[in-house]
Amino acid sequence: MDTKTILLDSSILIDYFRKANKSKSVLYKLSEKYHFCLSTITVFEIKIGIKTEKQWNDYHILTRNLEILSIDESCIDETVNIYNALKKQNNLIELADLLIAATAISNSLPLATLNIKHFENISDLEIIPSFLP
Repeated sequence: MDTKTILLDSSILIDYFRKANKSKSVLYKLSEKYHFCLSTITVFEIKIGIKTEKQWNDYHILTRNLEILSIDESCIDETVNIYNALKKQNNLIELADLLIAATAISNSLPLATLNIKHFENISDLEIIPSFLP
């Protein structure tokens, strides 16, 4: 059986880093079913929050085998499409979330997030709810 690849939102990693018992994290539960990749925006969001050497070590251990997806022209075009659609709905979200969603869509990946409200109005985005194993 092939394991599906999904894009992780920053919220999934933050949940993992905050949990003392990692097996109680959403990331741990998702790892039983999915392979992961990250957007460069998620990497940025996580790195700016790292304050200790232990956090750096945990970050490197967690991400050493994950693919990091760059923002390319296709991603930017998708970001513009999402922005325009959300603006028409009067539902704009933060630029970082726009770019993360566009990374998922332009790479044909579902997005795992704990912040479903940030992404729920993006029509072409498949969201993996945090409560799924």
